[in-house]
Amino acid sequence: MAETAEEIKARKERERDELYALDISGVEWHGAPGTEGHEERVEIAYLPEGAVAMRSSLDPETVLRYTEAEWRAFVLGARDGEFDLEPGARGGGPEAGR
Repeated sequence: MAETAEEIKARKERERDELYALDISGVEWHGAPGTEGHEERVEIAYLPEGAVAMRSSLDPETVLRYTEAEWRAFVLGARDGEFDLEPGARGGGPEAGR
């Protein structure tokens, strides 16, 4: 039997709560290959069950966490150019440069 919209919402909230309850104080953070530790960069850490944590090297205390499904959707979108900025765009997003 398929989940109802209400059940899906409740499950996703439960998954998010569990993900943010994880102690990630000992995780290993990874930056893009070829970047140095002192450079501004995005860093990710692999969490249990395929989840991923992401932070900025400029603000390492602020950490976003994504379920495996959310991370997969992001990576596929990035590969397809879904998040590409217009040349010269300011403020981020495809509408900013228009």
